[in-house]
Amino acid sequence: MNRYPLWKNLLIAVILLWGLLYTLPNFYGEAPAVQISSAKSTLDLDPGSVSASIAEALQAAKIEYNGIFSDATGVRVRFGNVETQGRAKDILEQKFNPDRQNPSYVVALNLLSNSPAWLTSLRALPMYLGLDLRGGVHFLLQVDMPGAITRRLDAIAGDLRTLLREKNLRHAGIERSGETVQLRFRDAALRDAARGAIQSSDHNLQLLDRDDGIDDFRLIATLSLPAQQNIRDSAIKQNITTLHNRINELGVAEPVIQQQGQDRIVVQLPGVQDVGTAKDILGRTATLELRMVEGTPGDLAAISIAEGKAQPPYGTELYIEHSNKYGGMPILLRKQVELTGESLTDAQAGYDENQEPAVHLTLDSAGARKFRDLTRQNVGKHMAILLIEKGKGEIVTAPVIRTEIGGGRVQISGSMSTVEANKTALLLRAGSLAAPMEIIEERTVGPSLGADNISKGFHSTLWGFIAIVVFMSTYYMLFGLVSSLALTANLLLLVALLSLLQATLTLPGIAAMALTLGMAIDSNVLINERIREELRNGCTPQAAIAAGYERAWDTILDSNITTLIAGIALLVFGSGPVRGFAVVHCLGILTSMFSAILVSRMLINFIYGNRRKLAKLSIGTVWKPGNN
Repeated sequence: MNRYPLWKNLLIAVILLWGLLYTLPNFYGEAPAVQISSAKSTLDLDPGSVSASIAEALQAAKIEYNGIFSDATGVRVRFGNVETQGRAKDILEQKFNPDRQNPSYVVALNLLSNSPAWLTSLRALPMYLGLDLRGGVHFLLQVDMPGAITRRLDAIAGDLRTLLREKNLRHAGIERSGETVQLRFRDAALRDAARGAIQSSDHNLQLLDRDDGIDDFRLIATLSLPAQQNIRDSAIKQNITTLHNRINELGVAEPVIQQQGQDRIVVQLPGVQDVGTAKDILGRTATLELRMVEGTPGDLAAISIAEGKAQPPYGTELYIEHSNKYGGMPILLRKQVELTGESLTDAQAGYDENQEPAVHLTLDSAGARKFRDLTRQNVGKHMAILLIEKGKGEIVTAPVIRTEIGGGRVQISGSMSTVEANKTALLLRAGSLAAPMEIIEERTVGPSLGADNISKGFHSTLWGFIAIVVFMSTYYMLFGLVSSLALTANLLLLVALLSLLQATLTLPGIAAMALTLGMAIDSNVLINERIREELRNGCTPQAAIAAGYERAWDTILDSNITTLIAGIALLVFGSGPVRGFAVVHCLGILTSMFSAILVSRMLINFIYGNRRKLAKLSIGTVWKPGNN
């Protein structure tokens, strides 16, 4: 009667073994490490050569380390203590960045899991820990909203030039002045015609006439108040998206990036131990620009050399192409920005018609129109894609425009490898900041404080678990002990699931774990009380066990579903710590149903299932009617 088939016992055992395997990495902890990553988006990092250089530098300095590990974001070297980590960082900084003013690599303090290689090879990884548990840095960024308006007005000035050119309306100049765009005309008739064309194409502009002379007729364009608010809203959203893209690609585990108020963004980077490195990571956010090349790469005939410095002609800027596609040649770029990353909606690596690596771009409607005009007017010329980071620009690629390109689909190809195509697509896809930002608050949470939080959370959960075990074993005797073992399995599976999903555990998550223990044991209480009730009604012990599990199932299911609905609501509508609590809460409900019903039933079957005749059950005192 109370027996599981062999396949079910084996399945439960395999699930418990899996839970133990994926829980183990969380007990090894983390060790101090130093991470080496590229400081420039246009600089590729070779893990093999970087690892060899790290080993050589550390051996020369007689610094012991516990392994060198590489991944897509960089190379990490692990140490035994914090003091050794600090010394190694100084040595590696000197090795990889001899020029401190223009560093090529980011040498950062970090933490690395102590899990053995055999566990890591099985993808058994520890849970991510939030800022309050692992330590890290917290920034509050102020978005420059006037800067967003200015950038939009610059773009509008370019759009108006294109519009008037298409309408064959000659103007004497278009320029941005403060928060306005001023258009100058030679006569009033042209100005009136231009006003009608602008009003029909852009309803977000307010136009005002101004006459400054006999032949100087001006049209002053300003953005309407609703349009300015839309720009502010989209600016902060785009900045958040760009920060996500950049920081995620740099390998920071589970960063928190969210809006605070109308014009501020909160950034939390768990595991980053020094503020300077965190600022450098935030500085990786870049602006993308498309500019025309003046002449051809390496053509410096128009540049006069004065005091050993290249002086570009008026209206141009000099850049050095660092990808070696043109041998590191200097390239002259026009200062006029033809297109920015704001017009780019997608960038994917692929292949061209000749099966050569290429980057396929998708532009929005306005960007597609600008790009069509740009390519039509500059066939046979070079167009440079410029990535500006920390105020310095570097050329990603400078392809030749072969023909007019329309339809919003753009292809960049020619003399690039598959790796270069993927990296170029990543840089373009990451986008640009819609408005400048500055750090107005910074805070560091040390790893010692995080360890203290972990210790307190662990001990609170442990003592709560012990209290439950003592109560259940005392009140329900052997059945209470089995319930406690099932509760242990529940905690094991919950931690394993969080580790497998690489969820981020925070202090609210630890609170949810403690709450889950109390809620999970409630299912076993229902089962045990149901068995007692069946015994009071005169059922045999074997029949009471079977009826107790079967008849308590409906009540357990109903109570857990209603609790799960509340947890899902917290997960959907909550944010920050609330969502962290909700994730652990929902997963804990699922694991508790498995452990309370299947695991405890399997253990009871092993104890009582082979004994057909039972006089009584070890489930505490069963009060029958008539007992005093």
